[in-house]
Amino acid sequence: MSAGRKFIGLDVHQDTIAIAVADEGNEKEVRFFGTIANRPEALHAALKRIGQDVSELRVCYESGPCGFVIYRYLIRIGVECMVISPSSMPRRPADRIKTDRRDAQTLARLLRAGELIAVWVPDEAHEAIRDVVRARRQAKNDLSAAKTALKSFLLRHDRRFTGKAIWGKAHWRWLSDQTFDFPHQQFVYEEYKRRIHELEDRCDRLNEVLAQAVSGWALAPLVHALQALRGVKLTAAVTLVAEIGDLHRFDSPKQLMAWLGLVPAEHSSGKRIKRGEITRTGNAAARTMLIESAWHYRFPAREGLALRRRNVEIPDHIRAIAWKAQVRLCAKFRRLAAAGKQTVKVVTAVARELAGFIWDIARHTPVVAVPVRG
Repeated sequence: MSAGRKFIGLDVHQDTIAIAVADEGNEKEVRFFGTIANRPEALHAALKRIGQDVSELRVCYESGPCGFVIYRYLIRIGVECMVISPSSMPRRPADRIKTDRRDAQTLARLLRAGELIAVWVPDEAHEAIRDVVRARRQAKNDLSAAKTALKSFLLRHDRRFTGKAIWGKAHWRWLSDQTFDFPHQQFVYEEYKRRIHELEDRCDRLNEVLAQAVSGWALAPLVHALQALRGVKLTAAVTLVAEIGDLHRFDSPKQLMAWLGLVPAEHSSGKRIKRGEITRTGNAAARTMLIESAWHYRFPAREGLALRRRNVEIPDHIRAIAWKAQVRLCAKFRRLAAAGKQTVKVVTAVARELAGFIWDIARHTPVVAVPVRG
């Protein structure tokens, strides 16, 4: 017979885990169990000691650089576990002391009070796709930084390309013709160019791996369906699905918009209503990808050749949603721009509504399997 429930807070670090325990009943004190090594066997032994009176254990910890290894291990051994976002942790303004012990006790107390909200935990296959997406994004950022470094080097030496488009064939021919007086300076210049070529090759390899990985993914039908939208090609679709995760967990498009941080912040009191910039909560990569896709709606609604080719094997009801989205969002972009709104605000408003259409497409798209929720 169970002796009640015990709520356990874990403050997880690379090498250690601080553990606090709160017994059932809000009047009972939260006690600090101790600090153990961040190893499965050490955690298992500690939980056995805590639950030796046949108590039901509930565990929580904050998501961080250690990933979801602890969560998956605890689920595997039959212990209920919750992973929460550090940004959702309530903080007292006057609390200026932060230690592992206090953090673990706070987690245990809030878990007992039911004030914590779990984040969605991807399964291992989903996390593998996400790793490829993030590696590709990092490679793209490195490539952009390498190109900026080369342009800065050339500008310092007053080398200016007079053509129209940079990084095209004409620009690379011009780059190949540039010479410098000192051999070591020429060597540095060649290293800048070589770095760009290496990163371009790396991006190409990651693009190929990403396309191969998606073909066998359970959420591949959703990735395929999202490409019916204007401005959402393979990379954008995979990024959105990989970073957002299971879209079926959102009961309404407004929930998805809020999770993405695309809703305005608000500080209203009494009769005064004040709304500010978007909250920027949630996943920054997914939000950025939506913003980039929203720029495509500044043009009139039309189905170009590339979009028609992507739509060949997409069901008619998904194509109908995508066309409705294009007509509505293109009109909204023109209307807001004509009203004198700042372009960045127009794009953000379009991206927010685009998230709603993504939610609708996900709702109408069957998937092979839905990843496990946290």
